[in-house]
Amino acid sequence: MDFGFHEFKTVRDMIYAKTGIFVSDQKVYLLKKRIQDRINALRFSSASEYIRFLKFSDHGGKEFNNLVIATTVNETYFFREFPQLQIFAEYCLPEVVERAKKSSVRILSAGCSTGEEPYTLSIICQEMLTPQCNFFVEAIDIDDRALSTALRGIYDERSVRDVPHTYLEKYFEATPEGYAVKDFVRRYVNFSKVNLFDQTQLTSLGHDFDFVFCRNVLIYFSDDSRRKVIEGFYTMMKPGGYIFLGHSESLSRITTAFKLKRMGGGLVYQKPLTEEG
Repeated sequence: MDFGFHEFKTVRDMIYAKTGIFVSDQKVYLLKKRIQDRINALRFSSASEYIRFLKFSDHGGKEFNNLVIATTVNETYFFREFPQLQIFAEYCLPEVVERAKKSSVRILSAGCSTGEEPYTLSIICQEMLTPQCNFFVEAIDIDDRALSTALRGIYDERSVRDVPHTYLEKYFEATPEGYAVKDFVRRYVNFSKVNLFDQTQLTSLGHDFDFVFCRNVLIYFSDDSRRKVIEGFYTMMKPGGYIFLGHSESLSRITTAFKLKRMGGGLVYQKPLTEEG
């Protein structure tokens, strides 16, 4: 296969320019394998032919989207990184509702993949909020196939392995195909295709989010891309709102706009209640 560093850089730069996702030099073998899979699927004879197709004939970007999907990993399950969710449920959520005397809460699940995270957030809100307090979860991803799975809302044993038994009975229905999320969980979640790197598309979702979850997504982005995405989130959030990243991710090298705050034995990032300066 005619896939050297030049071809790698060409495809890497295309992915970065359109999505902000950065494939490092160390991942040349991974990207080569993914491209070979796509070449085989489309019956092209070479990497050069495939690249020409991406550049000039991929109308609508369907194949480019397939390549991006193949390059990233959708590893997710219900109640993933539970200690962080516990801080959200027991400390951040009540604090935001009480401080603002809110009757509604808006949450963004960015990079929602196959839907386990936003449905988990819906379950938590139903457990923690009074009937008088409404909530809504906006769930976004760039992956059409992942969003299709999320909309279907049926999951295997592996996806629900960390769901408490009482929640499994209350919020899921056992079917021959797997565990189906019940309608009263689904109705509070809206799924849509959004490219996080497209600031216009991202910020069009609104500027009134109380919480943003973007966990284990920024690991695919370059430093500049991360900064742009986080800046977008900042403008979309209400003062006093909280942003949650993956347990191994940090904002320290990205921005100083958010305050690091200790809550419930953990550290969380909060948009300041008042703008400084």
